[in-house]
Amino acid sequence: MTRIRLTLAAGLVALCAPSSALAHPCQVRQRLPDHACTPGAVFPHATKRKICRVGYTRGVRNVPDRVKRLVYRRYGIKRHPRGTYEMDHLIPLELGGSNKIINLFPEAALPRPGFHEKDVLENSLHASVCDGSMKLRTAQHLIATNWLKTYNALVR
Repeated sequence: MTRIRLTLAAGLVALCAPSSALAHPCQVRQRLPDHACTPGAVFPHATKRKICRVGYTRGVRNVPDRVKRLVYRRYGIKRHPRGTYEMDHLIPLELGGSNKIINLFPEAALPRPGFHEKDVLENSLHASVCDGSMKLRTAQHLIATNWLKTYNALVR
């Protein structure tokens, strides 16, 4: 009896919630992730010395397919033909970004700049951190705050 009441109560709560909130609470705005859903996150142990080591990202990359599917659903993307989206780390692994869901978002290839161009920015920031011309925390902040603005200022 209790189980039926709980199920019914959960169903009523679902009926009262706006369908858009249930379907996809997160939205990409002007190619930027929803900061309420994807504020970014870093590995606490990431340091310049560690991230600048060849092979660092291979050792930390770990986003299960079930997590990727959840992120796509949260952003309302039901289908995505190969090459149209990339599951991206807002703060990239090469800058100490984490695999946590709060650092992931579906990034489109088009319109440009899209995920290919963000990859160029990520590589540029990584090089700047590793050659000592930029602090790691600065690079993380720039890309997490507004990667498009940073791309236009530093790469374009």
